[in-house]
Amino acid sequence: MNYPSTLIEEAVNELSKFPGIGKKSALRMVLFLLKQEENMVSKMGESIIKLRKEIQFCEQCNNVSDASTCNICANTKRDAQTICIVEDLRDVMAIENTAQYHGTYHVLGGLINPIQGIGPDQLQIDNLLTRVKNQEVKEVIMALSATMEGDTTGFYLARKLKQMDVKISTISRGIAVGGELEYADEITLGRSILSRIPYQS
Repeated sequence: MNYPSTLIEEAVNELSKFPGIGKKSALRMVLFLLKQEENMVSKMGESIIKLRKEIQFCEQCNNVSDASTCNICANTKRDAQTICIVEDLRDVMAIENTAQYHGTYHVLGGLINPIQGIGPDQLQIDNLLTRVKNQEVKEVIMALSATMEGDTTGFYLARKLKQMDVKISTISRGIAVGGELEYADEITLGRSILSRIPYQS
């Protein structure tokens, strides 16, 4: 693609690094920005820089947060003895939108995937086991995507957790096998949380 300006080309190249954004979509975004007031574009850029510099990860659950402890972990009305294990922030948001779950979370930061070189050591597993041990947790819910990576991670976690006195359950398979949790509709996901079943390894 030939660009009339190297500045446009550089901006397109940067924006096309976003997931699902190709060069044509990036060009449309650049042309949109060129039509906006300079202060609006500056504010957008500043918010992205601020996000990257100031975002924190909750010391307890590894969820993204504005402070050292996220709003969910800091909420005394949440059931701290129930932990829902998820892959990332998108899954926390999906489950929260159902308004059916009132426990806490633990964000792994990914799934075990040997092909991509992601093993248990790259995930937030050790601090999960420490939480379960030290916080008198009664139930751990596996809310992982119904994929090979999700099942592998669930199997690994179950082996570790069975050494502790804790109930292990998983969301019911109202979620399609091979489906990503974040794309499930809220009603199906909510029912899957409420009708969770004992984890079978």
